[in-house]
Amino acid sequence: MFINRKSFYIAIGEKIVNFIDFFGGLFSLSIQTIIQIPARPFGARRIFEQAKKVGVDSLPIVLLVQFFIGMIMALQTAYIMQKMSSEIYIASIVAVSLTRELGPVITALIVAGRSGAGITAELGTMSVTEQVDALVTLGSNPIKYLVVPRYLSMTFMLPILTIFANAVGIYGGYLICVYRLSIRSSMYLNMTFQSLVYKDLYTGLIKTLFFGMIIALVACYEGLNVRGGAEGVGKATTKSVVNTFILIIVADCFFTALFYFFWV
Repeated sequence: MFINRKSFYIAIGEKIVNFIDFFGGLFSLSIQTIIQIPARPFGARRIFEQAKKVGVDSLPIVLLVQFFIGMIMALQTAYIMQKMSSEIYIASIVAVSLTRELGPVITALIVAGRSGAGITAELGTMSVTEQVDALVTLGSNPIKYLVVPRYLSMTFMLPILTIFANAVGIYGGYLICVYRLSIRSSMYLNMTFQSLVYKDLYTGLIKTLFFGMIIALVACYEGLNVRGGAEGVGKATTKSVVNTFILIIVADCFFTALFYFFWV
């Protein structure tokens, strides 16, 4: 099959330029957002409204998913542990895996798919209907009015969601171990608390702070740069979710390696 090398190189060049443009725009937006955080007015009402959308409204689906993940982990681990007569260690595996890795990552992905997509669609609709331009005309800063409340609420609500998710996931594993594998309730709880240390909780929650920043910045960036009407809003929403998922996984890999090598 004949391939036009010139077209191929042009396509590669466009991908590289788009990649640089995306991260450059994201970095610029993050700097502007951080600068605007202490600026008046603080907009506490808008922050609490966004915190409800991000945290309270996302809580049921986060808890439901993490509950079943805890049960699945216990069942899958039991398959191996029963062969070694080590069922008691299922509690430790479930607790450490959820608090260090699965709790933060799965919670971030759920919130990105739900709230991140909603933020992009909302801001994208405002962009194509020229509401963002109207804010500028009225003397308001779009970054301060639109981005900062979503950035702060996402950053602070994601760790709280993760704490609840970890607890519910561990409870899911508890139900399987106690009522399916006949492990004593007191033994399961003892093994859970003995295996968990503060580092396990801290490392997971530190990750979620950065995950929240990524979700908010990518969602707002894509929403504010929508072009092309309703079709553009749909494309931006899809692009926002995909890019957020990729960045969350990359950030998780980075922080996991960082904690492993420098925070033993």
